[in-house]
Amino acid sequence: IACPCAMGLAVPAALTVAVGRGAQLGILFKGGEALERLAHLDAVVLDKTGTLTVGRPVLAGVHPLPGHAENDLLRMASAAEERSNHPLAHAVVDAARARDLVWLPAEDVQILPGRGLIAKVKGHNCLLGNEALFHEFLIPLPGGIAPAEPGVTRLWMALDSVPAGYFDARDALRPDAAEAIGALRRAGLRVLMLTGDSAAAAAPIAEQAGITEVEAGLDPAGKLARIRALQSAAPARRGGADGLRVAMVGDGINDAAALAQADAGIAMGTGADLAQEAGDVLLLRAQPSAIPAALDLARSTVRVMRQNLVWAAAYNLLGIPLAAGAFYPSFHILLTPWLAAAAMALSSVCVLANSLRLRGWRPAR
Repeated sequence: IACPCAMGLAVPAALTVAVGRGAQLGILFKGGEALERLAHLDAVVLDKTGTLTVGRPVLAGVHPLPGHAENDLLRMASAAEERSNHPLAHAVVDAARARDLVWLPAEDVQILPGRGLIAKVKGHNCLLGNEALFHEFLIPLPGGIAPAEPGVTRLWMALDSVPAGYFDARDALRPDAAEAIGALRRAGLRVLMLTGDSAAAAAPIAEQAGITEVEAGLDPAGKLARIRALQSAAPARRGGADGLRVAMVGDGINDAAALAQADAGIAMGTGADLAQEAGDVLLLRAQPSAIPAALDLARSTVRVMRQNLVWAAAYNLLGIPLAAGAFYPSFHILLTPWLAAAAMALSSVCVLANSLRLRGWRPAR
């Protein structure tokens, strides 16, 4: 009667079924520990480009400065960006190919995560990136340039440390992003956006998605520092000093450090290999709606594990005294060996049957 089979099966059975069910839905959990951490979160932090947005920005404008031709600027930028995996790089190269432009490969390409890149193009030192990169190389931004329109990301270009022009790109919010953010909020989670884009580019996307806490202009180190700051902040509702339990959702190389630091890293399956490696959970469907689904499945699994443990403990607490004859003097109740053997088997069957209910789990609509 005291065989611990039910107790030993309580957690592994539920985890095994949940991991299998998640895989059927395109949610890959990297082990039971990752799933359990996902069930106990206070906040979810999301990257913008490629996570909340489609991740394929379209070039909205090429703006050469005096002394430079539009196609020449686009051709040189494409030569430098051709080897980059950043979505803005794809936007530049796609626009150049749409104009049937051709170019020679760039040399000495150096990616600067969260800022841009530098390369040698046709004998010129080419620099492409955000304003922070220009400030880093002490290149003054040209005056008299209108600020980027809301929702537009601006990519600056300099040749031999002299501003040569800029490119404006626009990305679109994923269709299910706002619904996913609403589901996370209803689940009692704090939702934030961290992005390397400018505040002007991030604000409209955040507004459309329903996110009120936005921090823009962050490089990989800035995202990492923000995750650590959240983890050290004590939430009022828990009243403890352990800090928030944070999930990070991202898809790019710039998100890898934050994904690794977070209590639960969620990587988009269409993202960079480094991000996928750093995450605890991999979403094969590049859809924000898979995020609340993963959290809901994790919570359902933990609930089933607790039910299994309660049943296994209650079975032993009742069965052992019964088999030992503790109730015989008062009630003349005695458990025979064959009933004890049947009860032991039944306890394990109950735990497995309860765990197998997760095979039919479906995301909430």
